[in-house]
Amino acid sequence: MQPGTAFLYDGQTARRHAVAVALTEDRTALRITGDTIPAPLLWPLQDLRAVPGHEGDARLVVTRHADGVDELQRDPARLLVDDPDMAAWIERTRPRLHKRDLRGGTGRRIGLRIGGALAAVLVMIFVILPALAGTLARLIPLEREQAFGRAVRTQVERSFGATEAGTLDCNAPAGRAALDSMVARLTAGEDLGYPLQVTVLDHPMMNAFAVPGGQVVIMHGLLDNAESPDMVAAVLAHEIGHVVHRDPTRHALRTTGSVGLLGLLFGDFTGSAAMVLLADRMINASYAQGAETAADGYAHGLLRNAGLPPEALAEMFETFRREYGDTGGIAAHFVSHPQLAERIEAARNAPGPQTESGPVLDDDQWDALRAICAS
Repeated sequence: MQPGTAFLYDGQTARRHAVAVALTEDRTALRITGDTIPAPLLWPLQDLRAVPGHEGDARLVVTRHADGVDELQRDPARLLVDDPDMAAWIERTRPRLHKRDLRGGTGRRIGLRIGGALAAVLVMIFVILPALAGTLARLIPLEREQAFGRAVRTQVERSFGATEAGTLDCNAPAGRAALDSMVARLTAGEDLGYPLQVTVLDHPMMNAFAVPGGQVVIMHGLLDNAESPDMVAAVLAHEIGHVVHRDPTRHALRTTGSVGLLGLLFGDFTGSAAMVLLADRMINASYAQGAETAADGYAHGLLRNAGLPPEALAEMFETFRREYGDTGGIAAHFVSHPQLAERIEAARNAPGPQTESGPVLDDDQWDALRAICAS
């Protein structure tokens, strides 16, 4: 390399120094001299590192590898090489020129930072969101919650075997009319906060559950196993209690975390894996003790106001217990804590209506409801 000229920034001041650059006699370093720098500088060739981005007309900007607090371990000084021959020689002969030097332990620090960020995300999903689920459920716009509920219900049907071309909805006209009559009697004069939608799915499971947005799904197996229409009305009243208290929406937020929250906020319910998980959790929902007790209490009042005996809920619980035992099982939220025996006792001891108005459906309506899935 022929001696040449360059400009130096010493990293201490903003002054630009005109300097001469030459190789040392042993050709292992650049010797940098100038009238305005206090002493010659020796930069070993093996330590030269290019600085990304040229400044002004400089063909090459280099610094040197040096221990320091800089994560890249670079000397703060910069040498601006505008001599084309010198720049070409440095580029050609210094294979480590563009090497990125990271301080020892950098990988560990990056790993710790990534781990910390991941931990923060997990805390948000599994701690903060569940803790805020009740508050967030009250803030979700109604139309978004209803759309979310429709998406969940569609996935529920698919999980039971429905296809794009077919549905499991049961809508025999006489049965639908009987169901509408039951809903109307239970909800007369009630402010539910939602336009309630109750449907029956053609499936033998003995279950009923609520999904976000004011929807209640009754499985036909429940109609087959109930001994009276009042028992079905009691289960429906319990699920309406969950709807009014927005338990399904809180449960959805706890289950799907940020995915569910973003879907509810922005109306994007395309997260198929999350929807499959949520559909399963809605079918097998096991709410907290307080939520179940509150839904039972709401059902007692709803039945009483409709002129129906709250004891019908106890009778339906007895049927669930014979089928599934005292805990666990498919209809988990009916047979979960508090222990079913306590819930049966509470329903039996709940005040009844001052004047009973007769069964919620007459015999013909009851037969029609049980045949609602008949083609």
